[in-house]
Amino acid sequence: MRAILGAMARLRRIEIAMVAFIAAAALLPAGNAAAAPPTWAFRGGLIAILEDNGLEGDPAPILPLPGAALAIPLVWRLDAEPSIDLYSAVYGFSDLLGRPVPYALEYRSTRVVSALVGLPLAITVPLPGGVRWRFLAGPAFDLRLCLVAEGLEGADLEDASAETADTAAYFWGSGRWVSPQIGTGVEIPASDKFWLGIEARAWIPAYRLWTGEELPAAEGWRLALSLRAGQR
Repeated sequence: MRAILGAMARLRRIEIAMVAFIAAAALLPAGNAAAAPPTWAFRGGLIAILEDNGLEGDPAPILPLPGAALAIPLVWRLDAEPSIDLYSAVYGFSDLLGRPVPYALEYRSTRVVSALVGLPLAITVPLPGGVRWRFLAGPAFDLRLCLVAEGLEGADLEDASAETADTAAYFWGSGRWVSPQIGTGVEIPASDKFWLGIEARAWIPAYRLWTGEELPAAEGWRLALSLRAGQR
């Protein structure tokens, strides 16, 4: 119980910090940024799905994560930055834990294809040498399409169909698709038209505040490291 209360307290502090960041950014003095056109950025990297389930699943699968973002200038150095990132993983539904967990390929029942849709605000700070530092925070949603895993037949297919239904019900129930994100990174000018950079992001399992589940501390967190190329 102490661990759960501690995790909830940490989540609240993170959410308060995100709200404070967004509120402070909104109060920045307006400049001519809003007159600038939107710019695209594309990124590719790896995402880790943190797990602590003992022998019930694979710990922290690490998966490819392609994505894109559109920076829409607002005021000063503040942008709205809607984004989408895609990943795919195989899951099984654990009767012992009462929830889906990532499984090794040979024990799969469900193929989960996810779109991480973000609606953060991003602020950029210029550094010496033309480098710029970025920080972003805001709402995000882990929108998961749950499909029966490929290559199953007979009784395995029947069991997988039932597990897939349970997996979809769990992921879409009680707002478990709500995962605010925070991130930071640096970019360097690759030319007069493009930035190149590296970015680290985390998705916070905010739904743990209201579901009341007794979950391991790592459960629900997503961590990603990506390379990023964008228009200047």
